[in-house]
Amino acid sequence: MERLPVRPRDNWREVAEAHGFTFHTPDGERYWDETHAYRFTLREIEDDLEDPAEELEQMCFEVVEQAVADEEVLKRLAIPEMFRDYVAGSWRNRERNLYGRMDFRYDGNGQAKLYEYNADTPTSLYESAIFQWVWLEQAMEQGLIPEGADQFNSLHERLTGAFGRFGIEGPLHLACARDTDEDLGTIEYLEDCARQAGLATRRMFIEDIGLADNGRFTDLDDEPVRWLFKLYPWEWLMEEEFGSRIPGSGAQFIEPGWKAVLSNKGLLALLWEMFEGHPNLLPAFFEDDPKAASLGGRYVRKPLLSREGANITFVENGRASTGIDGPYGAEGFVRQALAPLPSFDGRRPMCGVWLVASEPAGMCIREDEGAVTTDDACFVPHFILD
Repeated sequence: MERLPVRPRDNWREVAEAHGFTFHTPDGERYWDETHAYRFTLREIEDDLEDPAEELEQMCFEVVEQAVADEEVLKRLAIPEMFRDYVAGSWRNRERNLYGRMDFRYDGNGQAKLYEYNADTPTSLYESAIFQWVWLEQAMEQGLIPEGADQFNSLHERLTGAFGRFGIEGPLHLACARDTDEDLGTIEYLEDCARQAGLATRRMFIEDIGLADNGRFTDLDDEPVRWLFKLYPWEWLMEEEFGSRIPGSGAQFIEPGWKAVLSNKGLLALLWEMFEGHPNLLPAFFEDDPKAASLGGRYVRKPLLSREGANITFVENGRASTGIDGPYGAEGFVRQALAPLPSFDGRRPMCGVWLVASEPAGMCIREDEGAVTTDDACFVPHFILD
């Protein structure tokens, strides 16, 4: 694994706009960064990232199986009581999932370590699936990287195939919150994948979901919402005014309710509890677990439901430092052994491995200067070359 300087394409902004990648420089701040790229060997990809992600996914299924059989586990995860049967039912009914992203600490030396699993609403999908592939092809054509390079990236084909296997009848509605450009870009891309799979689609905002007298959800045309891809976290949906109507709505959600178990930082503690010592896991405990003391004075304190690095505290030698303020923490915390991101030329990459229908399908690299990867991190492309 190397971080290499690469000359940017002269017209990359025009190419981005032509491909619908409009949030490459939000508010004038760099997000897409092709001044560098990360080079991996095929062995590093297959043995150190792809295989562990596949194995961890199967371990996650065992965690869900245990959680839905024990209400105390769902309670530890701060899943509201009224949704516990719903979450369990979605798992027992084998409701299909679409995608997720596991974030790893990896530097090319030793085992990749799982930081967390963005199992419900991960973004950076379009740039992972499409735009970094466009970069790969054009960078080779322009002699910016060696010919014969490849990329860990079968996302588009796998997403299209996965949509076709859901058995969706009627339109698929896709929704995100209003005024979120990156989220909107993500559902526009997923809508394109769904259409390529032969599905009829309708795009809307979460705020526009209506409720009919019969308890069914509707869109702005009063058409029933039977299948809904929602780029909106389960924990937020459960708190919405209409949230209590979800179990009786008859709507099928993508991601399904059981993903609320896996998108929770409590997953890290549950994984360690069940698979202690696994080489791709970091020791992790619920904060009220006496075993958390085994981490001593060197750990990361994470809220169960934190997003984009908010309310995460680093404790080293007993001294605490908090990165980004946020609204999280009332639901509880986990403590995870401290394993700082590696530094490449002063930049700290996070390796995100994508799974589609629970199979590894691609990777993205997000770089930040600090210890926490935030929503200000840059997206840096990668390529494979032995």
